[in-house]
Amino acid sequence: MMKAPLLFNLDLIFEQPDQDPAELTTHLIEQLHAEVGQLDYRLFPDGESYLRSITDVHARDCLLVCSLHNPNPKLLPLLFLAELLREMGAARIALVAPYLSYMRQDKRFMAGECVTSRHFARWISQSFDFLVTVDPHLHRYASLDEIYSLPSLVIRSSASVANWIQRKVYQPLIIGPDSESRQWVEEVAQLAHAPFEVLDKTRLSDTEVRVSVPHVERYRDHTPVLIDDIISSGHTLLETLSHLHTAHMPPAVCIATHGLFAANAWQRLKASHTAQLVTCNTVPHPTNQIDLAPALASGLRTWLDQKSS
Repeated sequence: MMKAPLLFNLDLIFEQPDQDPAELTTHLIEQLHAEVGQLDYRLFPDGESYLRSITDVHARDCLLVCSLHNPNPKLLPLLFLAELLREMGAARIALVAPYLSYMRQDKRFMAGECVTSRHFARWISQSFDFLVTVDPHLHRYASLDEIYSLPSLVIRSSASVANWIQRKVYQPLIIGPDSESRQWVEEVAQLAHAPFEVLDKTRLSDTEVRVSVPHVERYRDHTPVLIDDIISSGHTLLETLSHLHTAHMPPAVCIATHGLFAANAWQRLKASHTAQLVTCNTVPHPTNQIDLAPALASGLRTWLDQKSS
């Protein structure tokens, strides 16, 4: 009989005390009938990592859950752990990264720039046997396979987001932040049986964006639902919320797959023309309301059922 997979929750190590990284992994453990792997992790006085696996991993499939927002302090311990588990005889090692970082720099825009997405992908590909993530920010890459050489699976959040909208929002109007989001916004709107609009957006700088909502006069009796893959600085949403307020539309529900909330973005959005802020639980945050554990577990179950080559 095959042994149950071992799940190591690295988010418990890295998250802040006011965040709850346990919910997603608790649901994954339940749905995959996985066992919890025990780690001893700490920093030496000089800042170097100490790692010990208390759990025997020999001939076991290991799932390392680590959402890769704020990735720099996480990367070395993550790679060290993958190497350690392989040395201890783990059968296969999967990285469960609900949020996948280092997808932004996908081109050398100026001479001498580092295309970090490619280097990051190479390190992950060398250390793991499988990668599962949610809605990575694919801009100039058609798929992860362009830069990642290990088998990978992308989970889409659209069905879960649409289901939440159907259950929680009265007469929604789905609004996307820019033309690049149109395909995803249209998919969510179709699944939620709701109309949609896509913003006309002009980016003036890294932190300044000018947006407008086409045909706003048609939807004054609808609840605006702004959706995006990532909330980082929040500037696009803030500009949109201001426009909706000026147009005398109701306060908006703002939904993101990944809620990064850089600097004071969360506080500014809460103080704006906002009815509710909701995120998927890919990044631990108080706004988490949409559970992606079932979708992640389904993808992991398919991989776990495959025999090692």
